[in-house]
Amino acid sequence: MHNDLLYQIALTLVPNIGDVHAKALIEIYGDAQSIFKAKRKELDAIEGIGTVRAKSIKDFTDFSSSEEEIKFIEKYKITSLFITDENYPKRLLNCYDSPALLYYRGNADLNTSRIVSIVGTRNNSDYGKMVCEKFVEDLQSDNILVVSGLAFGIDTIAHKAALKNNLQTVAVLAHGLDRIYPQQNKTLAKQITEQGSLLTDFISNTNPDKQNFPKRNRIVAGICDAVIVLESGKKGGSLITAELGNSYNKDVFAIPGRATDTKSEGCNYLIKNNKAALINSAQDFLEMMNWTSMPKPTAKKQRELFIELSPDEKIIVDIMQQHDSIQIDELYFKSGLSSSEVATALLMLEMQGVILSLPGKVYKLV
Repeated sequence: MHNDLLYQIALTLVPNIGDVHAKALIEIYGDAQSIFKAKRKELDAIEGIGTVRAKSIKDFTDFSSSEEEIKFIEKYKITSLFITDENYPKRLLNCYDSPALLYYRGNADLNTSRIVSIVGTRNNSDYGKMVCEKFVEDLQSDNILVVSGLAFGIDTIAHKAALKNNLQTVAVLAHGLDRIYPQQNKTLAKQITEQGSLLTDFISNTNPDKQNFPKRNRIVAGICDAVIVLESGKKGGSLITAELGNSYNKDVFAIPGRATDTKSEGCNYLIKNNKAALINSAQDFLEMMNWTSMPKPTAKKQRELFIELSPDEKIIVDIMQQHDSIQIDELYFKSGLSSSEVATALLMLEMQGVILSLPGKVYKLV
């Protein structure tokens, strides 16, 4: 385990090898250690790697930094999640640029059945605070996990409201776990580790530099079922997160504000341009996601189908026969098919009247 982690951390430190390249290499070699042990000529020949990246891998010698990070992880009881680990957030697996390696402190279930990311302005109005607090309060299901970015404003309000209402919450950080930014949220961060988790893909000694926040936002957008923008100007991280959510095929929602409110320009823009669905309350959101009642365990019954299914369609149906309803991210994970193969199979099954498409990208057998 120690040896595996050593190479996993090292892979994230290799110059010119980002998450997309790292994941491509893992698909070929199966584990990080095998990548470092591969022959340079072999790496050269891989599409997208080439001479420069192959040289970066073979020239990498800074394994001492990985050793130091492992000491830090062990000392502070941090959990690492590599992309091949069973507990890696499954919703992130279908995001093309998801992190190869994550670090977290706390006890949140990152694969719980319902996850919502709440984002908004750092300079919220009283209206924004009221809307956010009421919205989270009305997410009464114990299975809904609230994700945000621990920034001032709406992020902080969302985390605090989740804690107050006994909901688990995850704060995604733009720096290592050896610090908290902003520092004023240190106490809040400690509370979150007791009723959720702090999550990051940055190693210790990483500062909250400007370029790290868009990277942080991709996790906020990818780890959830839906992104909600509660109050936002026409520029900033909230709109980036909403755009990322759309690119990851997530449901994106926004609460509108008055036409003259600069702090609601971003929400109004998303709604106007069909980049977010309009909601006025948590009830609207829950209904649109088909989350108004918790899924109840039902006796599984074998369905007999009198139509001929393709191999991909049969895989999907076999999985769905074990569930009353199922979210598309779970289908991606359990089927082992590509996102395009799953989408095609679902479309054909729906056209044949085998399945129903429900709000929130949920599907069930007819």
